[in-house]
Amino acid sequence: MTRARTRAQIPTWWRDAVGAATWSSMLVVVALWVAGGGLHDLTGWASALTSVGRLTGLVSSDLLLLQVLLLARIPMVERVYGQDELVRRHRLVGFWSFWLMAAHVVLITVGYAATVAINPFVQLWELTVDYPGMLLAVAGTVALVMVVVTSLRRARRALRYESWHLLHLYAYLGVGLALPHQLWTGQEFLNSPVATIYWWTLWASAAGSVLVFRVGLPLYRSVRHGLRVESVIRESDDVVSVTVRGRDLDRLDPLPGQFFSWRFLNGPGWTRAHPYSLSAVPADDTMRITVKELGDGSRALADLTPGTRVLIEGPYGRLHAGARTRRKVTLMAAGIGICPMRALLEGLPQDPGDVTLLYRARSEADLALTEELDDLSRRTGARVVYLPGRRIPHRPTWLPEAAAHFSDAEALRHLVPDVAEHDVFICGSAAWMDAARAAALDCGVPAQRIHLERFSW
Repeated sequence: MTRARTRAQIPTWWRDAVGAATWSSMLVVVALWVAGGGLHDLTGWASALTSVGRLTGLVSSDLLLLQVLLLARIPMVERVYGQDELVRRHRLVGFWSFWLMAAHVVLITVGYAATVAINPFVQLWELTVDYPGMLLAVAGTVALVMVVVTSLRRARRALRYESWHLLHLYAYLGVGLALPHQLWTGQEFLNSPVATIYWWTLWASAAGSVLVFRVGLPLYRSVRHGLRVESVIRESDDVVSVTVRGRDLDRLDPLPGQFFSWRFLNGPGWTRAHPYSLSAVPADDTMRITVKELGDGSRALADLTPGTRVLIEGPYGRLHAGARTRRKVTLMAAGIGICPMRALLEGLPQDPGDVTLLYRARSEADLALTEELDDLSRRTGARVVYLPGRRIPHRPTWLPEAAAHFSDAEALRHLVPDVAEHDVFICGSAAWMDAARAAALDCGVPAQRIHLERFSW
């Protein structure tokens, strides 16, 4: 049985609570540094360097753990921000943590060297080999440097998703190797019971969240619901739909428009999860994804055999009815981004004329699931507008060449005259979504009513 599920609108205060907790953690860190005499050590330049070095190290550690928590799949945080925004915040926090860590190493080394009047490089060597936990900290730093380098945009473009994903897991190793150094030699960890309780609580929360929400809960759900591949249907030369069957899938509470991270136990590479959106309203015993062959993982889906076991993480994402704030909705999709939009088109409560779908593709041959979209349009009264054709050259745009005489905002307003009164859901390539979002903003759609999900890495 297929049911269109809805979920209550996400309370706005949740976002405020998560943000307040994040900023409060850094205020606590600074307060603990002050209480530990950090300001009193600013009298001489050598002691000042050392004291500020401790502060940068503490804030770096706090941000590093917050970075882990951001992508620990904590349900409340996931529902508030969505995967797209969490990834962007995770990356931003990670870079700040890294540069503060680098400042910590430099300031501590120079400060200690100035105190005893020795060469800073000699001091760095002594810190590394003589202080407890420092060799582990160096190994952790190397792992984090590797993660940061491979997170740069140019490096990400040069790597396959599977390789990038494997390298990125070393971040957990880097975080774990830093702990002994902080506990054995960190003055702020040892001198104050309040500081000790705070840091142990934060470390335990980060580790516990990863173990529970990234490992324990997905394993429990995968075993509990017994997911297996039921069928694989080729929609076009490079697009396939995979239907999986399991027990009591309604207890997962998956919503149209959300995505899962999928592992198909069909051979090498099954350990790497891939995020794919539901492309239809989930039923009590089946779910469907539709995937374009873009890499090793997606290409292998065409060869899945019925009965293959499936492991899942999720459901995740904010592209669902719970993010909706207005009766009228505009769905904007490009390429394989049609998958969550097709599910939303089917699952959104609506009267005729409430929902408009704008679907871009490079050509008519690249339009996927068109028969289903046309059928849904007839049944629901939604408008479906196909926009095939190459993108306008030399211009960041969401439009095809045939609409080159329009500006992006003019075209959107022409297609949906009252779009400023709509919620706008967007899914496609990163550059295309940026252009579509900019057009919606130019048409007067408030930023909080624009909902999108990026799957770039």
